[in-house]
Amino acid sequence: MNENIKVIKGGICTVSGVKAGGIRDGKYGVCIISFPKSMSTGVFTTNKIIAAPVKHTKNIMENNTLSAIVANSGNANCFTGTQGEEDCKEIVEAVSNKLDINKWETAIASTGVIGRKMPMDIINKLIDEIKLENSDEASTKSAKAIMTTDTVHKEYAVEIQLNNDDKVKIGGICKGTGMIAPNMATMLCFITTDAKIKDKNLLKQSLKKAADKSFNMVVVDGDESTNDELLLITTGEVDVTDDEGLDPNFQEGLEYLCIQLAKMMAADGEGATKFLEVEVNGTKTHGDAEIIAKSIVSSPLVKSAIFGCDPNWGRIIAAVGYSGIDIDADNISIAISNNEEKVDLVENSQILAFEGTKYLKKAEKIMKNKEIKIFVELYLGSETATAFGCDLTCEYVKINAEYTT
Repeated sequence: MNENIKVIKGGICTVSGVKAGGIRDGKYGVCIISFPKSMSTGVFTTNKIIAAPVKHTKNIMENNTLSAIVANSGNANCFTGTQGEEDCKEIVEAVSNKLDINKWETAIASTGVIGRKMPMDIINKLIDEIKLENSDEASTKSAKAIMTTDTVHKEYAVEIQLNNDDKVKIGGICKGTGMIAPNMATMLCFITTDAKIKDKNLLKQSLKKAADKSFNMVVVDGDESTNDELLLITTGEVDVTDDEGLDPNFQEGLEYLCIQLAKMMAADGEGATKFLEVEVNGTKTHGDAEIIAKSIVSSPLVKSAIFGCDPNWGRIIAAVGYSGIDIDADNISIAISNNEEKVDLVENSQILAFEGTKYLKKAEKIMKNKEIKIFVELYLGSETATAFGCDLTCEYVKINAEYTT
């Protein structure tokens, strides 16, 4: 981690002026985040079936500054037709009235079951009961309110020292464990910062770059949601731009925060028992490295081997091969580690880990750990990329077999 980045407490409420609150009623939850009228940007699902709240939020963010976000769990409000659109308007109006702001300053997000009518009686009751505060607890309650099949809430915050010695804070909360593929995921993520970025295009580019290195590199099951929303809110207290553009320390801090949240999502994948990280090095282009890393971390056979503690590197080789990227099959190296120990399985296409070798015995020991990292070296260039995922377990099948019942 860059020495200019410091991990701090507070989540989204680490930024002064940001208030939040969350509450649950059984499987349904609602959180509200309020802040001074702020410049914002977002990254959204690329699924062709788009949920009503995503459409609403994309529409209002085109020409308006935001003052609030409302998010609910338990119901996706997707494939719900004009009724879903009316429910969005009702929720936004309720929150806008509660906060005494214009309805066009309120973004909305939803997560949960697709194709079911919103339980508006429950949602409206929860909106009424939420109390907004600027506190660590308020951030945590908000993170817990948007959980669906998540087993742990997800929040993170950092303080960054800029090149001019000013300090800026960034905090975030997110949810997501299933329907997670490398074009966002079934995720909601809300990030706040006291940064000031005058150019909205620069802000958008900054978030997109961070998403590409984090949330767009996470795979749990390969399915892409209809409801993904990643929103970045800037309250404009600390200028993070200079004559060269965006301060690189701010960009690195934003990317670091997003990567930490992405790792939390991968580690909490539905039914997961192990966190998987795949680092691919030595490709001609960064895009090649990304594609190969995603190919490996997406492989059901690789993920099953991770679950079974089986160092079956042949499945990794196969995933590299079917990625579609041109490689030199006579010059590939593969290694695995558990962050403490590392062992080479294949070196320059020479097999080291076969039955009876010390390499295989060490690999079998490493595979029993909760965190596994796969390294692939292709010797074709200097580009690198890292993808994040988890194992594929029997529990994953059980969770999704019973999701609506």
